[in-house]
Amino acid sequence: MNTIHTLPEWRKVEKKLLCTGSGTSIGLVPTMGALHQGHVSLIKRSIRENDKTIVSIFLNPVQFTDSHDYDAYPRQTEADCRLLADTGVDYVFLPEYRDLYPDDYRYQLTEHDFSSLLCGASRPGHFDGVLTVVMKLLQIFRPDRAYFGEKDFQQYRLIDGMAKAFFLSTEIVPCPVVREPSGLAFSSRNSRLSAEGRTKAALFYRALSSGEEPEMIRKRLEKEGFRIDYITEMEGRLYGAVFLEEVRLIDNVKRS
Repeated sequence: MNTIHTLPEWRKVEKKLLCTGSGTSIGLVPTMGALHQGHVSLIKRSIRENDKTIVSIFLNPVQFTDSHDYDAYPRQTEADCRLLADTGVDYVFLPEYRDLYPDDYRYQLTEHDFSSLLCGASRPGHFDGVLTVVMKLLQIFRPDRAYFGEKDFQQYRLIDGMAKAFFLSTEIVPCPVVREPSGLAFSSRNSRLSAEGRTKAALFYRALSSGEEPEMIRKRLEKEGFRIDYITEMEGRLYGAVFLEEVRLIDNVKRS
C-alpha cells in the first residue's frame, strides 16, 4: 500500500499509471477514519470492481456544526492504515487541512432543498462541508466509481445528485448498511458508547424496523432514554437520528 499526502504526490502517481497503462479503473472510498466493518465492505467492493482502490482518511472540520463533536470524534490513523494494508488497498490519501482547503473554505458547494431537511435541519452548513470535500476528492482522483454507505442515505442522495448536476463521470455507488449482530449499524461513533449504551443503542434499529408510525417510535425511544433529533418518513424510507449518552446515531430503513 502506498501513502499519499498531497495533490502533487498523487499527480506523479497518476502520471506513472497513465504511462504504464496499469490501473485502467479507479475506485475511491472517502472516509473520516476510525474505520470499521462498514468501511471494509465498501473497500472490498471497490477492490472487486476496479483495478486500483484509493481510500482517503480526512476528518473534515467544516462539516461539523458542533466543535465538541469534532473534538470527540475517534482518531486512530495507525490502526486504520494497518487495516487498509491487510484489506489490499492500493493507495491511502492522508491530507492536511491546507492540502484540501488552500482557499481556507472560502469556496463552498451548497444544495438548497434536500440538504435543509433531516440531518440538515439541526446541523446547518453540515452538508455544505460534505459536498465541498467530496467534490474536491472527486476532482483530485477522478475515479470511475466512488463508494458510500446507505447508513448515511441522505448524504448518498445528495452526493449522487451533485455528481449528476455537475456532469461528473464518476459513478456514485450506494452500498448496503452493515450491522453488528444486535442490528446496530456500524459507525465510528459507536466506540464512544459505554457497554450498556451499546446494548441499548440496538433498540434504535429495532424501533425503526417495527413498522409502527414515526410518532409511536419516537415515544418508545424517548421512554428508553434516547433524545430524538428526528424520526421522519419520506419517499418510502424511514429516517432517524437520536442521541444516546450524548452520542449522535443515525439510521434508516425502507418502508414496505
